[in-house]
Amino acid sequence: MINVKQMLEQKGPEIWTISPEATVYEALKVMADRDIGALIVVEKDQVVGIISERDYARKVMLKGKSSLDTPVKDIMSTEIYYVGPEVSAEECMALMTEKRIRHLPVLDNGKLIGVISIGDVVKSIISTQKVTIEHLQNYIMGKYQ
Repeated sequence: MINVKQMLEQKGPEIWTISPEATVYEALKVMADRDIGALIVVEKDQVVGIISERDYARKVMLKGKSSLDTPVKDIMSTEIYYVGPEVSAEECMALMTEKRIRHLPVLDNGKLIGVISIGDVVKSIISTQKVTIEHLQNYIMGKYQ
């Protein structure tokens, strides 16, 4: 069973964050440049929120606000769900499904060490299932004698 620590090792160490005082436009630019769907909002080394493309669409675009002068703190999600490095991919999937979220900050002893997306979780679960299927096929074909 793959855990968050292993997912982060496969994914790499990059963590993209933004200040709550930055503009939504700045956040969108970072997301577009990095090809990511969300940024962790950090103030004084503390996670204070998360801003996603969904936040932009629902809280700026549909409300007729301007991304050029709206600060991230005005639209970020402040109810943050996070996981630790030892949490399994299956537990992440359950949490993401239940809470209808696509990104989870990873904290270790209160320190932000990574972010996993629903894509990372699905990829790890599929990888684990492929290995299990291969082992079962080998067992059935008698390759373990």
